[in-house]
Amino acid sequence: TILPAIILLFIAFPSLRLLYLLDEINEPLVTLKTIGHQWYWSYEYSDFMNIEFDSYMIPTNELNINNFRLLDVDNRVILPMNSQIRILVTAADVIHSWTIPAFGVKVDGTPGRLNQTNFFMNRPGLFYGQCSEICGANHSFMPIVIESIPTNFFIKWIMNYSNSL
Repeated sequence: TILPAIILLFIAFPSLRLLYLLDEINEPLVTLKTIGHQWYWSYEYSDFMNIEFDSYMIPTNELNINNFRLLDVDNRVILPMNSQIRILVTAADVIHSWTIPAFGVKVDGTPGRLNQTNFFMNRPGLFYGQCSEICGANHSFMPIVIESIPTNFFIKWIMNYSNSL
C-alpha cells in the first residue's frame, strides 16, 4: 500500500502546482460581473460607474436579415481586445453555465457563490456562446454575445453609455 500511495503523490504534486498557476489572474483591465437568471443574463461593468444591463435573446419574429436565430441578443457585451478580462459569474435562481467556446471559457454560475475566470481576446469580432447547464426548460434560449472592439472604441463606448444614464 505504500508504493501506490507514493505513486499517487508523484502524480498529485505537479497537478496541484498546475492548478495553482492556472488560477492566477494578472491585473485585468476590465472586470465584468455576469449574473444568470431564468432565462437571460445580466451584466455589470463595476469598474465604470456601475453600468448594468440585461441581455435577452432576440425572438425569431424580430430578427434582422443578418442576425443568427437563437444566438443573437438585444444587448451585446462590449469588451476591449488585446487586454486581460476578468469575468465574475454567479446566478440568481438555479445553476447556469456561462460558456464561450471560442475562448475556451466555461464557468458555472451558482446561487450564493461568485466564480471567476479570465481570458485574453486578441482579435476583433463577435463571439457567441450559450448556457451549457441544464437549468430549466428554456436554458437553450440563454445566448451570450461578446463584441470585441479596439480599446479606443471601447473607451468611447463607455463614455457614451455613461453620459446616456
